[in-house]
Amino acid sequence: MLKVVPLAFESLGVRSMATYIETGDINIVIDPAVALAPNRFGLPPHPAEEETKARLWTRVKEHVEKSNLIVVTHYHYDHVDPNEPDMYSEKTVLIKHPKRMINPSQMERAAAFLSGLRGTSAEVEYADGRSFHFGDSEVKFSKAVPHGMDAVRGYVVQVCVRGGETFLHTSDVQGPVLDEQTDFILEERPDLLFVDGPTTYIDSDYVPIELGRANENLVKIVTKSGVKRVVIDHHLARDLEYVKKIDPVLKAGAEVGVDVMCAAEFLNEEPNLLEARRKELYGKKEGA
Repeated sequence: MLKVVPLAFESLGVRSMATYIETGDINIVIDPAVALAPNRFGLPPHPAEEETKARLWTRVKEHVEKSNLIVVTHYHYDHVDPNEPDMYSEKTVLIKHPKRMINPSQMERAAAFLSGLRGTSAEVEYADGRSFHFGDSEVKFSKAVPHGMDAVRGYVVQVCVRGGETFLHTSDVQGPVLDEQTDFILEERPDLLFVDGPTTYIDSDYVPIELGRANENLVKIVTKSGVKRVVIDHHLARDLEYVKKIDPVLKAGAEVGVDVMCAAEFLNEEPNLLEARRKELYGKKEGA
């Protein structure tokens, strides 16, 4: 039986998809990092966000300490922190390839991250499209897929962990919005899915297209993959109206008996969307 714990997500108050998994054979942390939006609504992070970031970063590091395996799905700073390389010492670190299927910004960040790891005892392997076995457990990676509808933001790898049950972590697919992102989920047939959702908080002409594709693919996943629980968070939970935005997915889940929730609800906590509430935290009125 897998144990899966969301460590830091937007519904917990920060930008992250840090997740802890125990399979019985191995303990894993996926994407150990915590970040805040430097500017939202023209405002810097509120002290409540800074306090939450510090608390959750401590939590992430505590889980890294008791893990054997660390996964880095890509090199955005809400998924990897290059500033504390020593926490990777004596760990196996499976990473998105730092030079192939990657944009210039992430390649530069990857080089800096790997430079820091050279001074540690971390054992680094490139993960794209590969499977790794640890006892009876398997950690399987998708090929590199776009970070969203195209590769402007680079590429990511999705992660599937099998250990009695099957868990899948999409990383940043912004939906999923593409067939290649969706197909990996349908093929792996997870019992539990953590998905990042579309970027509905951004004011852009492409967002309605992204949301439409995401809802269509998520409905397909909910109804055809055999999944039992779906956690939709990260990008989506930067939007106070996120529940309304995924109404077709919630309705599909209710029809087939699949629980659809955010990371906070998975932990039986109330969602705490601090970034989306930044105006409120600063006492700014809407439109001010």
